Amino acid sequence: MTPVITAFEASPDRGRGLARDMRVRWAFEEAGAAYDVRLVSFAQMKEAAHLALHPFGQIPTYEEAGLTLFESGAIVLHIAERHGGLLPEAAGPRARAINWLFAALNTVEPVIVEREAAGYAERDREWYGERLALLDARVDTRLGQLSRRLGQADWLDGAFSAGDLMMVTVLRQLEGSGLLAPYPTLTAYIARGEARPAYKRAFEAQRAVFERSQGGG
Repeated sequence: MTPVITAFEASPDRGRGLARDMRVRWAFEEAGAAYDVRLVSFAQMKEAAHLALHPFGQIPTYEEAGLTLFESGAIVLHIAERHGGLLPEAAGPRARAINWLFAALNTVEPVIVEREAAGYAERDREWYGERLALLDARVDTRLGQLSRRLGQADWLDGAFSAGDLMMVTVLRQLEGSGLLAPYPTLTAYIARGEARPAYKRAFEAQRAVFERSQGGG
């Protein structure tokens, strides 16, 4: 059975490859594994059928042969463990790659998401400027730590892995913020991820969905 994932019928990222199904698409493409996509509307995401797959009414989900998963990190890890190309064979490097996958989701992404959410929910508050400065400082701290750890290496721990895939997609959420500008090693790191053929295939697949939703074919 070919795995089926869910994605936005009309993504709010406007075809920029920022929605979380991008992570799963990229993992499949790196693994060279087939997958199908079922598109869902925002209304359908809150209906019982989708909530049975994802209790929080979000995307992506993953279905295959009776197995249902939600959360992009869990899905990417599952793909990486089943297929080659995303996790090293040796136990130590493999564990470190998984470690970086969790670091991307649990240490780096939360401060980025908090900043983004504040921009939507708090921008009209009189104290928003001070709040944003605090959030920017938190993001900057994480970027500095990550930049120092990466150094001049191409990837976080040896060869490209699922940890890099997840970290690149997390960092891309800062696109247009200006916060990455002081960290040329991180902008180069993101660019290396985006230059991978598997990334390009995943990006074009997601962008095609958005273009169709806009009547582009």
